[in-house]
Amino acid sequence: MTDNSKIKLLYKKKFNEITKHNKLYYTKDSPKISDFEYDKIKQDLLELEKKYPFLKKDKSINDIVGAKPSNKFKKIDHLSPMLSLANAFSLEDMSDFLKKINNFLNQNDKKLTLFCEPKIDGISATLIYEKGILTRGLSRGDGKVGEDILENLKTIHNLPQKIQSKDVPSIIEIRCEIFIGKKDFTKLSDKFANPRNAAGGSLRQKNPKETSKVPLKYFAYGFGKVLPMKFTTQEEFLQKIKKWNFTINPLSEAVNNLEDIETKHKQMELLRSSLDYDIDGLVYKVNNLSLQKRLGNTSNSPRWAIAYKFSAEKAVTKIKDIVIQVGRTGAITPVAKVEPVTVGGVVVSNATLHNEDEISRKDIRIGDTIKIQRAGDVIPQVVSVDISKRHKNSKKYIFPKKCLCGAETKKELSKSTRKHDAVRRCTRGYDCIFTAKEKLKHIVSKEAFNIDGLGKKVIEQFWDLNFIKEPSNIFDLNYNKIKNLEGWGELSINNLKKAIKKSQIVSLDKFIYSIGIRHIGQENAKILAGFFSSIKEFSKLFDIKNRKKILINLVDLDGIGETQIQSIENFFLNKTNTRIIENLITKLNIKDYVAQNSDGKFSNKKLMFTGGFKDMSRSEAKEIAENNGGKVLGSISKKLDYLVVGDSKPTKSKIEQAKQLNIKIILEKDWNKILNS
Repeated sequence: MTDNSKIKLLYKKKFNEITKHNKLYYTKDSPKISDFEYDKIKQDLLELEKKYPFLKKDKSINDIVGAKPSNKFKKIDHLSPMLSLANAFSLEDMSDFLKKINNFLNQNDKKLTLFCEPKIDGISATLIYEKGILTRGLSRGDGKVGEDILENLKTIHNLPQKIQSKDVPSIIEIRCEIFIGKKDFTKLSDKFANPRNAAGGSLRQKNPKETSKVPLKYFAYGFGKVLPMKFTTQEEFLQKIKKWNFTINPLSEAVNNLEDIETKHKQMELLRSSLDYDIDGLVYKVNNLSLQKRLGNTSNSPRWAIAYKFSAEKAVTKIKDIVIQVGRTGAITPVAKVEPVTVGGVVVSNATLHNEDEISRKDIRIGDTIKIQRAGDVIPQVVSVDISKRHKNSKKYIFPKKCLCGAETKKELSKSTRKHDAVRRCTRGYDCIFTAKEKLKHIVSKEAFNIDGLGKKVIEQFWDLNFIKEPSNIFDLNYNKIKNLEGWGELSINNLKKAIKKSQIVSLDKFIYSIGIRHIGQENAKILAGFFSSIKEFSKLFDIKNRKKILINLVDLDGIGETQIQSIENFFLNKTNTRIIENLITKLNIKDYVAQNSDGKFSNKKLMFTGGFKDMSRSEAKEIAENNGGKVLGSISKKLDYLVVGDSKPTKSKIEQAKQLNIKIILEKDWNKILNS
């Protein structure tokens, strides 16, 4: 492999990674990494593009803004694009930002006023007022097209639905950030991972009445289209809309030089933990709007604005002990018990050590003085060890080879990478009491059975009292015993009964996801549900002879690979797992899988795609097919109805195979005609 090929491979890997995290952050409101980690990947991509310009030939990280809007809401074009911001991480970056502006404007000797605003970690939305009346409300989406969430936005207290002023422009688009206060979030923390997740999930409720139950707040911070334009500075715009009863951030102010910028940055970094909302930096904008217009935009961000991000929050503490935790997939995770320390306004006493390899690489020991980092809302992690403060009798930490249940653990070999997993696992499934308890926490979670009132703490309590030891026990609870427990009254018990009864009716895909097979996430579960169609067919996996035949056929499914197939086999090889799932099925009404559109253009048809498409990604094409009732397969077989061929570099062998099997071939132009018909 040539050096250029290696560079392209690295770039593609990081590009795909950031695309995946964009979808998780913007569309699903469920980020899996911290902002700090995300910014690092983006910075790596920018540096690669700068060093190797040939990488930008087909696509660039600068072309990405947000993520494509979901199909849950009507899609509407923005009147003007909602662009993302370039990032600064140091005073030197801010200095470069100012130099670029002054060079562009050819005004090196002139004083440049910037307007500084806290960067709220929330959900961006735009409000469109026509003659003062709120007529549209959209999410960011991909920056060009957003989701119509007007009715949900209308539920936000103090958000004006009519601007009572004679001087309001005929059209004005006001940009705002929607968030949930930290104090309000404490009442919702059992349902959502973090405040941003809660705000996003609430705004994407199909029923506005559900949104209205959540205490959403907002800060207005900018504008899109304005006809006629009536403002000359960013500061003037904010003061005007404040008079129109919009809520603006009181901590915003003008700054005039680098010294002011750094002073403000340090002040806000100290203040951030005391605020009732999350911020991850400050946004600096050229205050003069005519200069903003002259500066214009790049493909995805304005030249006149930048986000100066805060560093990951760090603190120094000491390791008192290292303990082992067992996850629902049997993962053995080491956790450092540390002397309590405040990190970013939060008192922490635990820090993740990730895995055995991480402990070995950093040589982390009990008694060590360590620096910990809390990046975003994730559990703090150990950044480094201060060897100079290590006690002379300190001993290397020996990672246990056994699970807490006493069973031997192992590092699995990945079939795709041919490398051993970094994580040790207990493979006993429900036979391990520690794994079993975590599986219960998963099955009652919001994404699974969604049993309100049966959160992690309650599962812990009911487990210790022997009320629940496996999933089927949830539906045989003795409420008379619960009645005697502290904190459980008639109302809370009735609410729990209702939630459990409601959860007994479950879709096949949600059931498959809920039982907790490793590597089977929500999307995989939908693919499998489409394949099996009913719980009767899925239950054939319990029999070893049937299972082997079924697993061979799963290879045809796009999105189900060797890793998932091996994981399914391992799960059902365990007789306890099978018994427990069989018991659970008897307590449930599991609905047959129904395609999203049984009357769609590809209803009951099996499709496969090859080659790139001009107007959409192959992923989007597949999603369109599935939304129109089709099933997407990953290989050519007699079962296939259509092979859809994109114009860019289709695989010739697949086309030849399709011809030999008399499978109908749909070219890209024909595909577009079908979609537009």
